Amino acid sequence: MKPVIALVGRPNVGKSTLFNRLTGTRDAIVADFAGLTRDRHYGNGHLGKREYIVIDTGGFEPDASEGIYREMAKQTRQAVAESDVVLFVVDARAGLSAQDHEIAQYLRRLGKPTILVANKAEGMTQGVQLAEFFELGLGEVLPVSSAHGQGVRGMLEKALDAIPGFSEDDEDAAEPVEGVIRLAVAGRPNVGKSTLINVWLGEERLVAFDLPGTTRDAISVPLERDGKKFELIDTAGLRRKGKVFEAIEKFSVVKTLQAIENAHVVLLLLDATQGVTDQDAHIAGYILESGRAVVLAINKWDAVDSYQREQIERQIETRLAFLKFASLHLISARKRQGLGPVWRSIVQAQASAMRKMPTPMLTRLLQEAVAFQSPQKVGMYRPKMRYAHQGGMNPPVIVIHGNSLEHVPDAYKRFLEGRFRKAFDLVGTPLRIEFKTSDNPFKE
Repeated sequence: MKPVIALVGRPNVGKSTLFNRLTGTRDAIVADFAGLTRDRHYGNGHLGKREYIVIDTGGFEPDASEGIYREMAKQTRQAVAESDVVLFVVDARAGLSAQDHEIAQYLRRLGKPTILVANKAEGMTQGVQLAEFFELGLGEVLPVSSAHGQGVRGMLEKALDAIPGFSEDDEDAAEPVEGVIRLAVAGRPNVGKSTLINVWLGEERLVAFDLPGTTRDAISVPLERDGKKFELIDTAGLRRKGKVFEAIEKFSVVKTLQAIENAHVVLLLLDATQGVTDQDAHIAGYILESGRAVVLAINKWDAVDSYQREQIERQIETRLAFLKFASLHLISARKRQGLGPVWRSIVQAQASAMRKMPTPMLTRLLQEAVAFQSPQKVGMYRPKMRYAHQGGMNPPVIVIHGNSLEHVPDAYKRFLEGRFRKAFDLVGTPLRIEFKTSDNPFKE
């Protein structure tokens, strides 16, 4: 599984800038004032072949007892509990503060691998300016500049090396057994994931209780159905080993992200009594980003009236519009209603994700699509599409070659996707289309 790195520190030390640098994105908002980040923010990154998950947190005040600062401290504690290594970020220019001492004391007490990072150290000599940070008792101080990228690679290598038992071979160890479909059941706490898996297994294999967060870790259970072998993964809600900071701890995002990464197909379970929440949309977005095949199921459908059902259908059309390619099922795990069609959709989604698409057929479909509706001219350029071939599976990737393809609009890309999906019956899997423009031999 991917290792998890948490960024911790007092406000305005540059954690979000470092998060953007580690993930290669601009997902975290950055501004020159304190307290901008409040919730946990998750992102993916890689160093060569080594992949990881980064958690950005708000300014940490371990002893905060009221208001928004207390809630921010809870979020940071949760991020630290989920992480494998902590990057404690301090401000090299502002120097050491009493709040830094409080955070260091908290991290030392936990005993989790921690690396002390002095940010904003561009143009500074490492000697005298950084000496005061050794007072924190966390060992070596690594000077970096997250804004300019100085020292970030070395810091990241040190962080990954500090994770106990982790190596570059771990990703290979997580590969599924040949012929076994790994199915992750994902969703918010208390939507009925464990109940559904128990019904499928025909036994009380997992603890199911009417309390959010009953499942404490990602549980993997083998199952054979209709001659096909599956490995069911029930995603976690609570941290294990007593690392619980609230009576009902919030949904553990990291466990779900890791389960999705290791799965072939993801069953996204929604709660009819709660509707489609922002958290459901975030999980769905991550499934799409990961390229995993997906099936949607709304559980507890028997517990809502006609008005609530209509509202849920509208919410799915608006909040989950980007998953229109996925099959949708209305089920009741407790009453065992509507479960048969879910299995058929899971098998269909897996088959679609691994579909082989011959080059001659792809090229013919492309030419027919262009003959039906050619891409519009952009300035002096009209994109010319010559041929297409398959560039990968799980998810399927179609590579289209031609001239001036960088000018193809997104609307035309969606038009092509619809034609390919219909021709190859691609249901339940994302489809990625890549354009490759031929070099002009007379360019020079």
